[in-house]
Amino acid sequence: MKLLIHTLAALLLLTACGKGDHTADAYGNFEATEIIVSAEGTGRLTGFDVEEGAKLAENAIVGSIDSTQLHLKRQQLGANIKAVLSKQPDVSPQLEVIRQQIATQGREKRRIENLLKANAATPKQLDDINAQIPVLQKQYASLSSSLQTQISGIRSETKPLELQADQVRNQLDQTRVVNPVNGTVLTKYVEKGEVVNYGKPLYRIANLDEMILRVYIGAEQLSAIKNGQQVKVRTDAAGGKYRDWTGIVSWIASEAEFTPKIIQTKEERTQLVYAVKVKVKNDGTLKIGMPGEIILAN
Repeated sequence: MKLLIHTLAALLLLTACGKGDHTADAYGNFEATEIIVSAEGTGRLTGFDVEEGAKLAENAIVGSIDSTQLHLKRQQLGANIKAVLSKQPDVSPQLEVIRQQIATQGREKRRIENLLKANAATPKQLDDINAQIPVLQKQYASLSSSLQTQISGIRSETKPLELQADQVRNQLDQTRVVNPVNGTVLTKYVEKGEVVNYGKPLYRIANLDEMILRVYIGAEQLSAIKNGQQVKVRTDAAGGKYRDWTGIVSWIASEAEFTPKIIQTKEERTQLVYAVKVKVKNDGTLKIGMPGEIILAN
């Protein structure tokens, strides 16, 4: 009987050694930052290239919402703006007439000045020319100001239309479903051809290339851990063994909380612990919800 007991004890010890057993410092589950992508427009999904498990690139256009009415509204606004602007006066021809008159009077002034030197003209003729030129210059300035006022008034009429056109362009941009991050589609909520409203969830995505192991440590362990620290992460493997990973502590809670019931026993749930996030590079093996543990001292 004693021999049997000793044999069983030896076998248990060998089994523990075979697994490389080491008491873990904290336990938890793997998670990822999940994003729910929602519709930014309202209408029928005319395209939706999303499948669960598919990897999508950041800023990739993965769907579209019917935008026929918005395109028609944009064309209508463009026509309205063009119609208003057609009322603008043609400034150059009207001002060119007075410019030519001023230039003509300038040449006439020089001619009379030469004649006056030769005693072939009278001072009155020169005075008349000198009086006409300022009048023409004032007419030019007045007409130019009047035309600019008309143009400003007409352009101010187009301002509300241009703002509406900008709004429609923004709404057209929102009919495109743009994927926000590099990641893997976790859940697909709609299908192509369905009618969606603004804010309706379309799919859920997460970047699984780097997972987060959320664990909980006691107050006595706080001094042994810090942000940026490298720790050993361990997960279950086939044959009752473990697989080791390298993790980096990325966050430590500033306040304590009661131990989550999903991790510890009822008695241990009365203890206060601190949540810790550990980043782990994923080769595809780690999954959301998978249990893991960390060892602070290798």
